[in-house]
Amino acid sequence: DFGRSSELAFVVEPSDDIAVQEQPLILYCQVEGIQPITITWRKNGVMIVDSENAFMLANGSLYVSRFQRVRGDGSSDEGEYDCMAQNHYGLVVSRKAKIQAATMSDFHIHPQNAVVEEGGVARFQCQIHGLPEPVILWHKNSMPVNTDNERYTLLPKGVLQITGLRAEDSGIFHCVATNIANVKFSREARLTVSGSHSTVYKDPMILVGPENLTLTVHQTAVLECIATGNPRPIVSWSRLDGRPIGVEGIQVLGTGNLMISDLTVQHSGIYVCAANKPGTRVRRTAQGSLVVQAPAEFVQHPQSISRPVGTTAIFTCVAQGEPPPQITWLRNGQILETSDHIKLKNNNSTLSIYGINQTDEAIYQCLAENSAGSTQASARLTVLWADGLPSPPQAVRAETVSATTIQVSWEKPLQNTKEIIGYVLHIRKAADPVEMEYQEAVSKSTFQQLVTDLEPSTSYSFYIKAYTSRGASKASEVTVVSTLGEVPAMPSLFIKVINSTAVQATWEPSIKLGQHEGFKLYYRKVHLSQYTGPVLLASNVTAYNITHLDASVVYEVKLLAYNQHGDGDSTVRFVSLRETVERTVLNPPCDCMKDEQNNKTSTTGIIIGIHIGVTCIIFCILFLMFGYRGRLLMCKNMQEQLSTPQIPRSQRSAVLNGATRRDRDDRDLNGKQLDMNELERLFPASPSQEQQDKGMMSAHSSPAPHDDTQISTLPLDEFSIIEEQPDPLPKAPLGGSPLAPAPDYGPTNEG
Repeated sequence: DFGRSSELAFVVEPSDDIAVQEQPLILYCQVEGIQPITITWRKNGVMIVDSENAFMLANGSLYVSRFQRVRGDGSSDEGEYDCMAQNHYGLVVSRKAKIQAATMSDFHIHPQNAVVEEGGVARFQCQIHGLPEPVILWHKNSMPVNTDNERYTLLPKGVLQITGLRAEDSGIFHCVATNIANVKFSREARLTVSGSHSTVYKDPMILVGPENLTLTVHQTAVLECIATGNPRPIVSWSRLDGRPIGVEGIQVLGTGNLMISDLTVQHSGIYVCAANKPGTRVRRTAQGSLVVQAPAEFVQHPQSISRPVGTTAIFTCVAQGEPPPQITWLRNGQILETSDHIKLKNNNSTLSIYGINQTDEAIYQCLAENSAGSTQASARLTVLWADGLPSPPQAVRAETVSATTIQVSWEKPLQNTKEIIGYVLHIRKAADPVEMEYQEAVSKSTFQQLVTDLEPSTSYSFYIKAYTSRGASKASEVTVVSTLGEVPAMPSLFIKVINSTAVQATWEPSIKLGQHEGFKLYYRKVHLSQYTGPVLLASNVTAYNITHLDASVVYEVKLLAYNQHGDGDSTVRFVSLRETVERTVLNPPCDCMKDEQNNKTSTTGIIIGIHIGVTCIIFCILFLMFGYRGRLLMCKNMQEQLSTPQIPRSQRSAVLNGATRRDRDDRDLNGKQLDMNELERLFPASPSQEQQDKGMMSAHSSPAPHDDTQISTLPLDEFSIIEEQPDPLPKAPLGGSPLAPAPDYGPTNEG
């Protein structure tokens, strides 16, 4: 790489300017680099020839003796000028300088007469266009307005504000506009201050709000806001997006005008002026937008580089600005045309030159332009070429091996082969851009390379370079060849047994199969060598039933997909029907309809049984609680059926839950005895009481002393039995022999 002092570059470039009619104009251009350097000028892209009116100075600057906006032949000295510098290594072009003539139009807004009451606000305005922007001053009664008076505010756009009006403010006002082109005076306007200060309440009102402004960084913005009201409103500012306005470079002019100095892009936004009535929430607002533009400037400049022949050169140029700049590339001062080996990427920020050769050696420039300005940067590409490098490899051939493989072969170069250290094979899809190329390195003793992992039915281009320690040879001739078409992949196969003589083969469609025309299905008994098939199936078929099979043997089923390039690999499955037959014999098929009906019947029976059981429990509880009297009346009828001799008992009556004498009379209607066995049957004893019951039973056959026996677990707290007189003749139990009368027992408490 060469040092910076040897690079052809601009030290001074022409800048935008405003020229005065009939006055001389100088555009500066200074270049450094290896001599000799030739400098020329262009206006609007056309070469400027030295003449009496415009010629180049010795230092390279352009001198225009008498600038004219419009010449007699209709031409104009206004336009875009640039400076071109060229030496042995290339050519560079300066930024474009915009030259305009100084002008001033007539006033298109003049101040108007105004009558305002004392203490109010007066506003005068005049507007005029010019280049450069005219400076506007105000006169009162033909004398300059005293700007030291805090009540008088002069805004840059030709606005005069007077607050807190007094009688002495009355007078005649006019404005004076001045720039390098002219001086002009507006019409006069009279201000009349009437009456005294009013104390009548008035809502806040904004007379004039902020305008929409578009400015450039480092300029000053003035956002006007003038409000009236009684009491005098308080004016405040904010941003619509809620971000703080800040304090640096911020100033309030007069009673509410916002001035922002040294603008930056961050100042862009919508500003809101609010007029607030003191001590209340009453307010009025107005808003205006501020757009701050920034000329294009480089974040990253392109760097000069040196590269061997056949390699890739990359230049990067990153610019910023507001609005975002447009990037254009030049090659030796001319617009760069892209091609197969010259590519622009990343919104033109990256320039890539592939497979460079000596014709690519030049100065490359990056131009960044937006509405706020333009800038340029340049870099030189030096192509290294060493004497004695090998000539290009010879007889490059490519042969297709398979759908994904190509074999490339070549012969060594004809010249300068002793220093060869290896070869590089350059591979690219023929339809892809150059930047998609990739390389494979090969040893110097190898003259063929098997390129794998390629795509089927795709064309590829190949070329070879021979490399030495000092650089690479030129590229060999390019050869293009296509891979074979690919057969489909293996399908996924599943076998389902339908019955003892049939199976179903199913498979899933998949994009992994690739392009296929259909399927071929084969099957056979495993002990046979011959397949049945192929059964040809369309590409949209995903199942096939194989019938009339022998249940005693194992079958092999094979499926493959095919297309115009041939048959794909097959998927094989084995299936046996013997287990299916055995299961059928041992477990005959059920009558599903019958089972379902039985299930329904069983379920219905269970539900009915539950209902019956619940109902019985309820009735039993009610029966036990309220039906003891009825059960005691039935005991005398049951006594005749007993097989054991009855024990004489005295008359007794039961008092149930505090029953009255009426209950006892009901029990004595038939004069029947209550048998203890019947009570035991009606009130089953708990296991702990069974032994006591056995003692009671033995008392019937042999005399025993008085015994108290618990015969029920129910809480019949007031239940008792009164002894009855024994019957004259005891009755024999059913099916039993006569027994002697049992001795009489005393009263027995049974509960």
